[in-house]
Amino acid sequence: MRFHDVRIAAFGHALPTRVVTSLELEERLAPLYDRLRLRPGRLELMTGIRERRFYDEKVRPSEAATRAGLDALERSGLSRAKIGALIHASVCRDFLEPATATVVHRALELPAACTVFDLSNACLGVANAMVVAAHMIESGAIEAALVVAGEDGGPLVEETLRAVLADENMTRERFKAAFASLTIGAGAAAVVLERAAQDDSDRRLVGGAVLTATEHNVLCQGDRAASGDGLWMETDSEALLVAGNELAARTFDVFLHELEWTRASIDRVVTHQVGSAHRRLLFETLALDPARDFPTVETLGNIGSVSLPLGFSLALEAGRIEPGHRVALLGIGSGLNCMMLGVHW
Repeated sequence: MRFHDVRIAAFGHALPTRVVTSLELEERLAPLYDRLRLRPGRLELMTGIRERRFYDEKVRPSEAATRAGLDALERSGLSRAKIGALIHASVCRDFLEPATATVVHRALELPAACTVFDLSNACLGVANAMVVAAHMIESGAIEAALVVAGEDGGPLVEETLRAVLADENMTRERFKAAFASLTIGAGAAAVVLERAAQDDSDRRLVGGAVLTATEHNVLCQGDRAASGDGLWMETDSEALLVAGNELAARTFDVFLHELEWTRASIDRVVTHQVGSAHRRLLFETLALDPARDFPTVETLGNIGSVSLPLGFSLALEAGRIEPGHRVALLGIGSGLNCMMLGVHW
């Protein structure tokens, strides 16, 4: 896919203040660790995640997404009257019906003529939503769009802790399938896209590539927990790591060809943050210099659809992305889906 008239007006984000370390989680898992003869420190050692953040129980995904949306709108300088579409792109939602986007729309006081809907595709939700919004802008249907996402991994982590501790027959193998759930964090991010003026050459969403490998949709599946109190997710982390990177390699070749970029022409890389092993293998597989990356996984964990745009937003704040930089956004989501987008900042 290629875009010619789409500009990223701003990124925004909002982070919870409550920090939970991996060691804190393992202190709660002490009875299970003792039974399975596991040593504390395993979680950080295997994932590289030292800590993550969670919202208070009363904070809904819409509230987190609204905070990020407000930040992005303020940074963009755009009038809210120009926003023609609002897409809420999280895995987490307030409820099944109506769309969580309607709650965010109301909270942000966006125009009545603004189209609102939810779009969910695991960790690729925001990337998918950016592409949908970009096509709407290029077609002339709207002038600008706001994409928001608010993910809260707290209920998943809490249910995982409860379930593994309550299961007297828990084995190392079964615990391994639940282990990835303990890497999840919380946060919110937003992106404002607009029609570019003819003389605008900066902040362009250039285009990208997408490939799927849905034969691997069984490698990571999450649903309501049997208790009804939260979520439960089972992940074959090793198989997912291998299959995901194989898909990423194929997608990256298409991405470079489509945008007419080379590895050497990419100034910065922003990836979906899963864990240190995933990051290391991804950069080895794609033959990219990890020094161009801006990792957040050590302190924020895996925040689903928020990880990719949040990484971009934080990299901007840190001065890691500068005008003129070519930035590759590399997203992989369970399913498996892979989307890579190019931005000329």
